[in-house]
Amino acid sequence: MCGTIGIPEGGSEMVEIRIHGRGGQGAVIASQILAQATFRDDKHVQAFPAFGSERRGAPVTAFYRVGRFPIWVRSEVYQPDGLIVLDENLLNLKSANVTKGLKDGGWILINSPKDPAEFADLCGCVVATVDASDIGRRHNLGSPTAPIVNTAIIGAFAEFTGLATLDNIAEAIRGAVPVKAKENVAAAFEGAKSLRATSHPATEDRRHENVRA
Repeated sequence: MCGTIGIPEGGSEMVEIRIHGRGGQGAVIASQILAQATFRDDKHVQAFPAFGSERRGAPVTAFYRVGRFPIWVRSEVYQPDGLIVLDENLLNLKSANVTKGLKDGGWILINSPKDPAEFADLCGCVVATVDASDIGRRHNLGSPTAPIVNTAIIGAFAEFTGLATLDNIAEAIRGAVPVKAKENVAAAFEGAKSLRATSHPATEDRRHENVRA
């Protein structure tokens, strides 16, 4: 397990994450599943979408916060600790501003068949990839041309960060996704197994500075 991110000790003891996707990919549901999963681990959470177009295929943004103590901030996430990107093409879309505000030493998890090293110059951050689209297709989630990718990438997120357990992810999926729950849970577990991450100095530093959620 990568599990080197966690909730930082000291300061606000909170992690802020921004999720970028397109309408129909499940970005908003992904934030809700993550919140439910970490709430089961007695953490304080927030999850909400940005207001804007919900048209299928249009860029969609959702936000997720998790911490050890009550979270009083109510704004959108402007300086995320990490990013989850459901469509790698958004990285080249200027209007999406995907990496805007990402903190130094932050991380980004991308739905992509590419090796993380191919994104080495993206933002000087820790990069991880998982081919969530392929996983979604093989589990018959969505359609071949527009697979549902959120549960696969959530599983990869759990493996990458250690912020949620796969068991809690599975329970949250069953509660939030009544249709094809079994397939969605299987996609999450496969996403965790299929995670690929770059090596980055910040990763080693965090082994000493951060704790697992």
